[in-house]
Amino acid sequence: MARVKRGVTSHAKHKRTLSAAKGFYGRRKNTSRAAKAAVDRSMQYATRDRRAKKRVFRALWIQRLNAAVREQGLTYSRFIDGLAKAGVEIDRKVLAELAISQPEAFKAIVDKAKGARPALA
Repeated sequence: MARVKRGVTSHAKHKRTLSAAKGFYGRRKNTSRAAKAAVDRSMQYATRDRRAKKRVFRALWIQRLNAAVREQGLTYSRFIDGLAKAGVEIDRKVLAELAISQPEAFKAIVDKAKGARPALA
């Protein structure tokens, strides 16, 4: 039986790692051992940050909504409560976009949320 030479496989694996490390700084882009460690770590960061990105954007939408709603004389939490009581089911992403691009439509939604909340005595 002929012996198995694994040069082709190793070369392909190194080539794949080095192409993934393209743009890295120093030895991390052209030494297969350093590139492998850097690529592995970068994949961990990418996985972690795909989830963190969702949290960051939700926080951004909430900040934008809070600023827009305060101009209308409400707070964010009272606005969301009013929307829930009025039965309006628009997510925060769309609300934040409306507040920026179509202020008159957003004002109508805020008025609807205000009307659904009981008047404070």
